[in-house]
Amino acid sequence: MTFDLLIKKYFAGVVLAFVALAAYFQAAGATQLFGAALALSGSAAVPVRPPPAPTAALRERPSAQAIIHRNPFDSMTGPLDAEKIPEGPSPTKEALDINTDPLAAPACDSPQVFIITESTDPLWSVAALQAPGDPRPRMHRVGDDVAGKHIEFIGYNPRENTPSVWFSSGGTLCQTMLFRTQPTQPAAAAAAPVASAAPPPSGGPSPVPADIASKIQKVSDTEFNIDRSVVDKILENQAELMKSARIVPETKDGKVLGIRLFGIRPDTLLGTLGLQNGDRLEAINGFNMGSPEKALEAYARLRTASKLDVNVNRRGNPVAIAFNIK
Repeated sequence: MTFDLLIKKYFAGVVLAFVALAAYFQAAGATQLFGAALALSGSAAVPVRPPPAPTAALRERPSAQAIIHRNPFDSMTGPLDAEKIPEGPSPTKEALDINTDPLAAPACDSPQVFIITESTDPLWSVAALQAPGDPRPRMHRVGDDVAGKHIEFIGYNPRENTPSVWFSSGGTLCQTMLFRTQPTQPAAAAAAPVASAAPPPSGGPSPVPADIASKIQKVSDTEFNIDRSVVDKILENQAELMKSARIVPETKDGKVLGIRLFGIRPDTLLGTLGLQNGDRLEAINGFNMGSPEKALEAYARLRTASKLDVNVNRRGNPVAIAFNIK
């Protein structure tokens, strides 16, 4: 019998033999794996490190204390966490004598006043004052301290017919008047004989001196030729030469339009220069007289100017006056 016939006759047995052999090897492998597992489980257990327990964050909560202490947003206030100063009686300025008549207050020895701009609100009135040692006048308002004195009021003194600045010092009141000769030094006053002391000027209108009037040449109603020496004399003696005029700022809708001039007579300095009573001074050489700073700047340039173009409003009409300084 050939081999092929044998395979065909015992085919089922051969297949079952191969299946049994495969089952044996599979069972042997599984047994070895199971035995290895049992051997490992019986040996010493390897310690397993537990996961670390959650801990609190080491970083502190952000704080704005450094910003509050340094206060980079305000260099004037200082630290916002500064210790509070215990409350107590606040220092106050020495009270003035209530019986003092401000209009009759004596003249101050300093500072000197150059410009006064009076407002309907006293707190907005300003004055150009020059204290001893100052190189030039400076603008000041009520509440400022100048030359060791405290500014109490800036306005008009009807008794003396002049704008004035009232100061307080040591409980006493004094005033510096714009259109009145400043008092002499106490030493010079003490040296002069009492009998020869002249009474203070009354503040009334004064005609322009002849030596000044002769050097003002009228070309027309709106043009004048002026000698340079006249400008110097006006700047040196402005209080005496202009004490007849009253200067009042004129406002409309909260805006200063200019300076209204009152008390001008034809024989006074301003009258000789072509200005009339009631004129509103608006600009000098382009400097707006409604601004105290611009008015002071125009005043500072008077000594070196060769021509002055003055713009006024006269009874509602604009008028330009030219002054040629030679």
